[in-house]
Parts: sequence; C-alpha cells; structure tokens
Amino acid sequence: MTSLVHRVRSTAPLISRIAAALFGGYALAALSSVAVLALPLSKPQAVLTGMLASFAIYAGAVIWVFAARTALKAWAGLLLVAAPLLPLAWSVS
Repeated sequence: MTSLVHRVRSTAPLISRIAAALFGGYALAALSSVAVLALPLSKPQAVLTGMLASFAIYAGAVIWVFAARTALKAWAGLLLVAAPLLPLAWSVS
C-alpha cells in the first residue's frame, strides 16, 4: 500500500505537467489564434498570422510547462498568459 501511495505522489506532478502541456498549451494557442483577429489587419491576414503564431505559442507553452520548477507554477504561468487573451478573443467572436 505504501508503494502505491509513493508511486502516485511521484507521478502526479508529471501527469499534471503532461496535461498542462497538452490541454493548456492547446487552449493558449487557440486563444492567441483568435485574439489576433482583434488586431488592425485584414481578416485573411489576421487568420494566417494567428494560425502561424499558434504553432510557435504551442511549442513555447510545452517548453514552459516542463521548464517550470513545479507543476503548480507551470499551470499558473499558462493561466497568467491566457488571462489577457480571453477578453480579446471574446470581443472578436
């Protein structure tokens, strides 16, 4: 029983980071992709810019998640970046 508890405690931060990289990174890339539409660009140019930038943002988010000291700081960093993008994305749609 103690071995199971130890295994869960040692793998939970890794699973949390993987979830943050997959889902948090995707959400951040999607938010930024939509938020670009708020820029003063033509619609086709804004869509292209958002699509291209989303790949770099997703890769950066994955790198950030695994470079952060703790899983909590990884999630907090993603939320801190996503917070200003949410109103921009909301105003566009």
